[in-house]
Amino acid sequence: MSRQRVEIDGRTLSVSNLEKVLFPEVGLTKAQVIDYYVRVAPVLLPHLAGRPVTFTRWPDGVEGQTFFEKNSARHAPEWVRRVTIPSPGSSTGRETLDMVVLESVADLAWAANLAALELHVPQWQVDEDGVPQLPDLLVLDLDPGPDTGLAECCAVAERLGERLVADGLDPVVKTSGSKGMQVYAPIEVSDREHSSRYAKALATELSDETPDDVVWRMEKVLRPGKVLIDWSQNNPAKTTVAPYSLRAKSTPTVSTPLTWDEGASGEHLSFTTDEVLDRVEQHGDLFAPVLDDALRVRLTPGMTTDE
Repeated sequence: MSRQRVEIDGRTLSVSNLEKVLFPEVGLTKAQVIDYYVRVAPVLLPHLAGRPVTFTRWPDGVEGQTFFEKNSARHAPEWVRRVTIPSPGSSTGRETLDMVVLESVADLAWAANLAALELHVPQWQVDEDGVPQLPDLLVLDLDPGPDTGLAECCAVAERLGERLVADGLDPVVKTSGSKGMQVYAPIEVSDREHSSRYAKALATELSDETPDDVVWRMEKVLRPGKVLIDWSQNNPAKTTVAPYSLRAKSTPTVSTPLTWDEGASGEHLSFTTDEVLDRVEQHGDLFAPVLDDALRVRLTPGMTTDE
Protein backbone atom coordinates (compact mmCIF):
# COMPACT_ATOMS: atom_id res chain seq x y z
CA MET A 1 0.00 0.00 0.00
CA SER A 2 1.50 3.31 -1.08
CA ARG A 3 1.13 6.10 1.47
CA GLN A 4 2.11 9.74 1.52
CA ARG A 5 1.57 12.73 3.75
CA VAL A 6 -0.05 15.87 2.38
CA GLU A 7 -0.89 19.29 3.77
CA ILE A 8 -4.53 20.31 3.26
CA ASP A 9 -6.13 23.36 4.82
CA GLY A 10 -3.41 23.52 7.48
CA ARG A 11 -3.74 19.85 8.44
CA THR A 12 -1.31 17.01 7.79
CA LEU A 13 -3.14 14.05 6.32
CA SER A 14 -1.93 10.57 5.46
CA VAL A 15 -3.37 9.40 2.14
CA SER A 16 -2.94 6.07 0.40
CA ASN A 17 -3.34 4.40 -2.98
CA LEU A 18 -4.07 7.65 -4.79
CA GLU A 19 -3.70 5.90 -8.13
CA LYS A 20 -6.44 3.34 -7.35
CA VAL A 21 -9.26 3.52 -9.90
CA LEU A 22 -12.60 3.86 -8.11
CA PHE A 23 -14.77 4.40 -11.22
CA PRO A 24 -13.41 1.89 -13.77
CA GLU A 25 -15.77 2.88 -16.58
CA VAL A 26 -14.22 6.34 -16.79
CA GLY A 27 -10.90 5.68 -15.04
CA LEU A 28 -11.54 8.11 -12.16
CA THR A 29 -8.97 7.58 -9.40
CA LYS A 30 -9.03 8.14 -5.65
CA ALA A 31 -6.78 11.18 -6.17
CA GLN A 32 -9.43 12.66 -8.48
CA VAL A 33 -12.21 11.91 -5.98
CA ILE A 34 -10.24 13.71 -3.26
CA ASP A 35 -9.62 16.60 -5.67
CA TYR A 36 -13.34 16.89 -6.41
CA TYR A 37 -14.30 17.03 -2.74
CA VAL A 38 -11.58 19.60 -2.02
CA ARG A 39 -12.74 21.81 -4.90
CA VAL A 40 -16.46 21.53 -4.13
CA ALA A 41 -15.91 22.12 -0.40
CA PRO A 42 -16.98 25.81 -0.37
CA VAL A 43 -20.54 24.90 -1.36
CA LEU A 44 -20.70 21.43 0.21
CA LEU A 45 -19.45 22.13 3.73
CA PRO A 46 -22.28 24.51 4.73
CA HIS A 47 -24.75 21.69 4.02
CA LEU A 48 -22.81 19.27 6.22
CA ALA A 49 -22.40 21.73 9.10
CA GLY A 50 -23.67 20.29 12.37
CA ARG A 51 -24.96 17.10 10.71
CA PRO A 52 -23.47 13.74 11.73
CA VAL A 53 -22.48 12.06 8.48
CA THR A 54 -23.08 8.50 7.34
CA PHE A 55 -20.51 7.26 4.85
CA THR A 56 -21.11 4.87 2.00
CA ARG A 57 -17.64 3.42 1.48
CA TRP A 58 -16.36 1.64 -1.63
CA PRO A 59 -12.75 0.66 -0.80
CA ASP A 60 -12.36 -1.36 -4.01
CA GLY A 61 -14.27 1.04 -6.24
CA VAL A 62 -17.85 1.11 -7.44
CA GLU A 63 -17.64 -2.41 -8.86
CA GLY A 64 -16.51 -3.83 -5.50
CA GLN A 65 -18.18 -4.42 -2.16
CA THR A 66 -19.65 -1.50 -0.24
CA PHE A 67 -20.82 -0.77 3.28
CA PHE A 68 -22.56 1.97 5.22
CA GLU A 69 -20.64 3.39 8.16
CA LYS A 70 -22.16 5.54 10.88
CA ASN A 71 -19.80 4.67 13.74
CA SER A 72 -16.88 6.32 11.96
CA ALA A 73 -15.15 8.32 14.69
CA ARG A 74 -12.69 5.51 15.43
CA HIS A 75 -10.98 6.16 12.07
CA ALA A 76 -10.81 9.91 12.45
CA PRO A 77 -7.79 12.09 13.12
CA GLU A 78 -7.97 14.00 16.40
CA TRP A 79 -8.90 17.22 14.60
CA VAL A 80 -12.15 15.84 13.11
CA ARG A 81 -15.20 16.70 15.21
CA ARG A 82 -16.79 13.72 16.98
CA VAL A 83 -20.30 13.52 18.42
CA THR A 84 -21.96 10.73 20.39
CA ILE A 85 -25.65 10.43 19.58
CA PRO A 86 -28.42 8.00 20.53
CA SER A 87 -28.43 5.00 18.22
CA PRO A 88 -31.39 4.81 15.80
CA GLY A 89 -33.49 1.68 15.82
CA SER A 90 -31.67 0.28 12.78
CA SER A 91 -28.34 0.08 14.63
CA THR A 92 -28.85 -2.97 16.78
CA GLY A 93 -26.64 -3.79 19.73
CA ARG A 94 -25.59 -0.22 20.48
CA GLU A 95 -27.18 2.51 22.57
CA THR A 96 -25.03 5.26 21.06
CA LEU A 97 -23.00 5.95 17.93
CA ASP A 98 -19.70 7.82 17.75
CA MET A 99 -20.08 9.77 14.54
CA VAL A 100 -18.19 12.55 12.81
CA VAL A 101 -19.23 15.98 11.59
CA LEU A 102 -17.28 17.22 8.58
CA GLU A 103 -16.39 20.88 9.00
CA SER A 104 -13.27 21.58 6.93
CA VAL A 105 -11.63 20.88 3.59
CA ALA A 106 -9.22 18.56 5.38
CA ASP A 107 -12.17 16.65 6.85
CA LEU A 108 -13.56 16.08 3.36
CA ALA A 109 -10.17 14.93 2.06
CA TRP A 110 -9.87 12.49 4.97
CA ALA A 111 -13.30 11.03 4.20
CA ALA A 112 -12.56 10.78 0.49
CA ASN A 113 -9.29 8.96 1.27
CA LEU A 114 -11.43 6.31 3.02
CA ALA A 115 -13.27 5.89 -0.32
CA ALA A 116 -16.36 7.35 1.36
CA LEU A 117 -17.78 8.21 -2.04
CA GLU A 118 -21.26 9.12 -0.76
CA LEU A 119 -22.07 11.42 2.16
CA HIS A 120 -25.51 11.08 3.75
CA VAL A 121 -26.85 13.40 6.46
CA PRO A 122 -30.03 13.73 8.56
CA GLN A 123 -32.49 16.61 8.38
CA TRP A 124 -31.37 17.87 11.81
CA GLN A 125 -28.20 19.25 13.36
CA VAL A 126 -26.43 18.84 16.67
CA ASP A 127 -25.74 21.85 18.88
CA GLU A 128 -22.33 22.90 20.22
CA ASP A 129 -22.56 20.17 22.88
CA GLY A 130 -23.42 17.50 20.32
CA VAL A 131 -27.08 17.24 21.34
CA PRO A 132 -29.48 16.47 18.44
CA GLN A 133 -31.88 19.30 17.69
CA LEU A 134 -35.31 19.32 16.07
CA PRO A 135 -35.40 18.90 12.27
CA ASP A 136 -34.69 22.09 10.31
CA LEU A 137 -35.16 20.69 6.81
CA LEU A 138 -38.08 19.08 5.01
CA VAL A 139 -37.23 16.58 2.27
CA LEU A 140 -39.51 14.88 -0.24
CA ASP A 141 -37.60 12.14 -2.04
CA LEU A 142 -38.98 11.27 -5.48
CA ASP A 143 -38.24 7.71 -6.53
CA PRO A 144 -39.40 6.62 -9.99
CA GLY A 145 -40.97 3.19 -10.23
CA PRO A 146 -40.63 0.84 -13.21
CA ASP A 147 -41.49 2.49 -16.53
CA THR A 148 -40.93 5.97 -15.10
CA GLY A 149 -37.86 8.17 -14.85
CA LEU A 150 -36.55 11.66 -14.29
CA ALA A 151 -39.15 13.27 -16.57
CA GLU A 152 -41.97 11.98 -14.39
CA CYS A 153 -40.05 12.98 -11.26
CA CYS A 154 -39.69 16.50 -12.64
CA ALA A 155 -43.45 16.79 -13.11
CA VAL A 156 -44.09 15.69 -9.53
CA ALA A 157 -41.32 17.96 -8.20
CA GLU A 158 -42.92 20.95 -9.89
CA ARG A 159 -46.28 20.14 -8.29
CA LEU A 160 -44.64 19.74 -4.90
CA GLY A 161 -42.83 23.04 -5.31
CA GLU A 162 -46.07 24.85 -6.08
CA ARG A 163 -47.78 23.19 -3.12
CA LEU A 164 -44.99 24.13 -0.72
CA VAL A 165 -45.00 27.73 -1.95
CA ALA A 166 -48.74 27.83 -1.33
CA ASP A 167 -48.00 26.90 2.29
CA GLY A 168 -45.49 29.74 2.52
CA LEU A 169 -42.35 27.62 2.23
CA ASP A 170 -39.29 28.26 0.04
CA PRO A 171 -38.50 25.00 -1.75
CA VAL A 172 -35.41 24.04 -3.70
CA VAL A 173 -34.80 20.99 -5.87
CA LYS A 174 -31.88 18.72 -6.67
CA THR A 175 -31.17 15.47 -8.44
CA SER A 176 -30.42 12.50 -6.24
CA GLY A 177 -27.46 11.77 -8.48
CA SER A 178 -29.04 8.39 -9.12
CA LYS A 179 -32.45 7.92 -10.74
CA GLY A 180 -34.62 10.31 -8.73
CA MET A 181 -34.99 13.85 -7.42
CA GLN A 182 -35.45 15.56 -4.07
CA VAL A 183 -37.38 18.65 -3.03
CA TYR A 184 -36.25 20.43 0.16
CA ALA A 185 -37.42 23.40 2.20
CA PRO A 186 -36.06 25.06 5.35
CA ILE A 187 -38.50 24.65 8.24
CA GLU A 188 -39.12 24.93 11.96
CA VAL A 189 -41.12 22.26 13.79
CA SER A 190 -42.66 21.67 17.21
CA ASP A 191 -41.53 18.05 17.64
CA ARG A 192 -39.26 15.46 16.01
CA GLU A 193 -42.03 13.81 13.99
CA HIS A 194 -43.71 17.01 12.82
CA SER A 195 -42.02 17.15 9.42
CA SER A 196 -42.82 13.46 8.79
CA ARG A 197 -46.51 14.07 9.44
CA TYR A 198 -46.54 17.08 7.15
CA ALA A 199 -44.63 15.27 4.38
CA LYS A 200 -46.89 12.21 4.59
CA ALA A 201 -50.01 14.36 4.34
CA LEU A 202 -48.56 16.22 1.36
CA ALA A 203 -47.61 12.97 -0.40
CA THR A 204 -51.07 11.54 0.28
CA GLU A 205 -52.70 14.66 -1.12
CA LEU A 206 -50.81 14.48 -4.42
CA SER A 207 -51.45 10.74 -4.68
CA ASP A 208 -55.18 11.26 -4.14
CA GLU A 209 -55.21 13.93 -6.87
CA THR A 210 -53.39 11.78 -9.46
CA PRO A 211 -53.42 8.13 -8.32
CA ASP A 212 -52.21 6.94 -11.71
CA ASP A 213 -49.03 9.02 -11.45
CA VAL A 214 -48.09 9.28 -7.77
CA VAL A 215 -47.92 6.83 -4.88
CA TRP A 216 -47.16 7.50 -1.22
CA ARG A 217 -47.14 3.94 0.09
CA MET A 218 -43.87 2.00 -0.05
CA GLU A 219 -45.07 -1.39 -1.33
CA LYS A 220 -43.23 -2.20 -4.57
CA VAL A 221 -46.32 -3.78 -6.13
CA LEU A 222 -47.97 -0.33 -6.16
CA ARG A 223 -45.12 1.48 -7.91
CA PRO A 224 -44.96 0.48 -11.61
CA GLY A 225 -45.66 3.53 -13.78
CA LYS A 226 -45.70 5.86 -10.77
CA VAL A 227 -43.40 8.14 -8.80
CA LEU A 228 -43.08 7.39 -5.09
CA ILE A 229 -43.04 10.46 -2.85
CA ASP A 230 -40.92 9.03 -0.05
CA TRP A 231 -42.06 11.12 2.90
CA SER A 232 -40.38 8.72 5.34
CA GLN A 233 -36.97 10.32 4.72
CA ASN A 234 -38.04 12.87 7.34
CA ASN A 235 -37.82 10.22 10.05
CA PRO A 236 -35.07 11.51 12.39
CA ALA A 237 -33.36 8.11 12.19
CA LYS A 238 -32.93 8.37 8.41
CA THR A 239 -30.42 10.18 6.23
CA THR A 240 -30.47 11.53 2.67
CA VAL A 241 -27.59 12.06 0.28
CA ALA A 242 -26.10 15.52 0.72
CA PRO A 243 -26.11 18.07 -2.10
CA TYR A 244 -22.87 17.89 -4.08
CA SER A 245 -22.14 14.36 -2.84
CA LEU A 246 -20.85 11.87 -5.36
CA ARG A 247 -22.96 8.80 -6.10
CA ALA A 248 -21.36 5.39 -6.55
CA LYS A 249 -22.62 4.71 -10.06
CA SER A 250 -20.72 3.50 -13.11
CA THR A 251 -19.97 7.13 -13.94
CA PRO A 252 -19.19 9.70 -11.20
CA THR A 253 -22.56 11.43 -11.02
CA VAL A 254 -23.36 13.97 -8.32
CA SER A 255 -26.46 14.94 -6.35
CA THR A 256 -26.87 18.28 -8.10
CA PRO A 257 -28.92 21.35 -7.11
CA LEU A 258 -31.07 22.67 -9.96
CA THR A 259 -32.91 25.81 -10.86
CA TRP A 260 -36.68 25.32 -10.94
CA ASP A 261 -36.62 25.97 -14.69
CA GLU A 262 -34.20 23.07 -15.11
CA GLY A 263 -36.34 20.91 -12.86
CA ALA A 264 -39.37 21.64 -14.99
CA SER A 265 -37.57 20.86 -18.26
CA GLY A 266 -36.52 17.31 -17.42
CA GLU A 267 -33.59 17.68 -19.84
CA HIS A 268 -30.01 16.54 -19.16
CA LEU A 269 -30.31 16.17 -15.41
CA SER A 270 -27.37 13.84 -14.84
CA PHE A 271 -24.17 15.70 -13.95
CA THR A 272 -20.61 14.51 -13.42
CA THR A 273 -17.99 16.01 -11.12
CA ASP A 274 -16.53 18.31 -13.76
CA GLU A 275 -19.97 19.50 -14.82
CA VAL A 276 -20.95 20.24 -11.23
CA LEU A 277 -17.79 22.25 -10.61
CA ASP A 278 -18.55 24.26 -13.77
CA ARG A 279 -22.12 24.81 -12.54
CA VAL A 280 -20.89 26.07 -9.17
CA GLU A 281 -18.58 28.47 -10.99
CA GLN A 282 -21.53 29.73 -13.03
CA HIS A 283 -24.41 29.68 -10.53
CA GLY A 284 -22.87 29.52 -7.07
CA ASP A 285 -24.76 27.39 -4.57
CA LEU A 286 -28.29 26.87 -5.89
CA PHE A 287 -29.12 25.09 -2.63
CA ALA A 288 -28.20 28.07 -0.46
CA PRO A 289 -31.83 28.95 0.46
CA VAL A 290 -32.02 25.98 2.85
CA LEU A 291 -29.25 27.63 4.90
CA ASP A 292 -31.09 30.94 5.29
CA ASP A 293 -32.79 31.17 8.68
CA ALA A 294 -34.91 34.04 7.36
CA LEU A 295 -36.58 31.56 4.99
CA ARG A 296 -37.23 28.95 7.68
CA VAL A 297 -41.02 28.55 8.01
CA ARG A 298 -42.71 27.00 11.04
CA LEU A 299 -45.04 24.15 10.18
CA THR A 300 -48.36 24.78 11.92
CA PRO A 301 -51.67 22.93 12.29
CA GLY A 302 -53.21 25.68 10.20
CA MET A 303 -51.48 24.39 7.10
CA THR A 304 -53.97 22.34 5.12
CA THR A 305 -51.63 19.39 4.73
CA ASP A 306 -50.56 19.18 8.39
CA GLU A 307 -52.42 16.67 10.53
